[in-house]
Amino acid sequence: MQGTSGIGQKQIKALPILVSLLLSGFIGMFSETALNVALSDLMQLLHITPATAQWLTTGYLLTLGILVPVSGLLLQWFTTRQLFITSLAFSILGTLLAALSPTFAFLLTARVVQAIGTGLLLPLMFNTILVIIPAEKRGAAMGMIGLVIMVAPAIGPTAAGLLIENLSWHWIFWLALPILIIALICGILFMQNVTSITKPKIDALSILLSSVGFGGIVFGFSSAGESEGWSSPKVIISIIVGAVALILFGIRQMKMKQPMINLRAFRFPMFSLGVLMIVLCMMVILSSMLILPMYLIKGQGYSAFKAGLILLPGGVINGIMSPIMGRLFDKYGPKWLVIPGLIIVSITLWFFSSISEASTVAFVIAMHSTLMIGVSMIFMPAQTNGINQLPRELYPDGTAIMNTLQQVAGAIGTALAVSIMAAGQKSYMSNVTNPEDPAHFLPAFTNGVQGAFIFGMIVAIVGLIMSFFIKRVVVSHKK
Repeated sequence: MQGTSGIGQKQIKALPILVSLLLSGFIGMFSETALNVALSDLMQLLHITPATAQWLTTGYLLTLGILVPVSGLLLQWFTTRQLFITSLAFSILGTLLAALSPTFAFLLTARVVQAIGTGLLLPLMFNTILVIIPAEKRGAAMGMIGLVIMVAPAIGPTAAGLLIENLSWHWIFWLALPILIIALICGILFMQNVTSITKPKIDALSILLSSVGFGGIVFGFSSAGESEGWSSPKVIISIIVGAVALILFGIRQMKMKQPMINLRAFRFPMFSLGVLMIVLCMMVILSSMLILPMYLIKGQGYSAFKAGLILLPGGVINGIMSPIMGRLFDKYGPKWLVIPGLIIVSITLWFFSSISEASTVAFVIAMHSTLMIGVSMIFMPAQTNGINQLPRELYPDGTAIMNTLQQVAGAIGTALAVSIMAAGQKSYMSNVTNPEDPAHFLPAFTNGVQGAFIFGMIVAIVGLIMSFFIKRVVVSHKK
């Protein structure tokens, strides 16, 4: 990844651009998950309910779900430097506002501003790397992105737990601020314009349908997973309106000469399969990342800091494995990574489905680390192989599709896991003589957690069946 890559007549210095993108991506992902550990503290300090506090995560996801689909269009309207500097400006402003937040409403606004920065940055990061890195070295470069995307959420809860115990939740953002400023300075000095500006026609109806569609789906599933339940009119209406808007959006894109997102990318079979793999993988990752810390804190009685420490080895191992898997992908292709990866994930989630109050810390660390190794074998190889099949003019659309569906899959996976967990608790309580007895809380909660892990295992098995159809793409350099 050193040296330069020629785009037209220019020499592109790949390494400084990569460093600027990865630094800012790391902090974007870090602050997204770090705040999750602080939610219980924020409920007490800001006098809010769990359902209200959850909006700090839902609002972030919702903004990403609305903004990321538009990113394919933005990449064709603005230069790489313009988008990078704008994304960093939003991230810095949002982080500063969050660090100074006195109230919940102020903090929620800050989170939305932060999410605008992340929503602009993620597609830009993927698209820029696809342009500046030759196809035969792309697996290693995508592995570096994997390191950022996986290590930042792993470090987030541990660092946040430490800051909350010794300082205050505001320091989660004060810690992120100087690193974002360094990334901005790096970008101003080293970022080069690597994309072609075509300025396609902006279709307001497409933007509206996309925003209502993706926004409605994310909002509906998130509300169901929080406290509303699946029977709530708000949840049902949001999901139906979102689904109808997405169908209309899809029909409109296929009829347009210059679509906002070119859905013809789905005509490439390995891209379509890669998208499905990423969707299933994100459902497993995000549902596990939510359920496991919850069980360690509520079920085992650990502090946020200790729970973060228990999950840290798995996250670090995943980060270390991502670049290794990227290089193995460059050498051997996706099949010999994705299939064994899904077998490992399925078996690990089966072990997790028997988790109980008797489960030791060593068991949780070993299983979580194994799960993360399996995930690293699936995520980047499936994604890179899918994108590699696309012609270069479809890169912005391909990255927009993958990044959007990751956010939607995360919201759906989390909501389903939480709902299954709640249903498991309810089912257990309905079979005991005295549901009010506190002695029943832990067994009921454990029953719910086991059900959520069984759901994850079923998702992984579906992915495993599909993975037998994956083939290595021979990259075409034609336009």
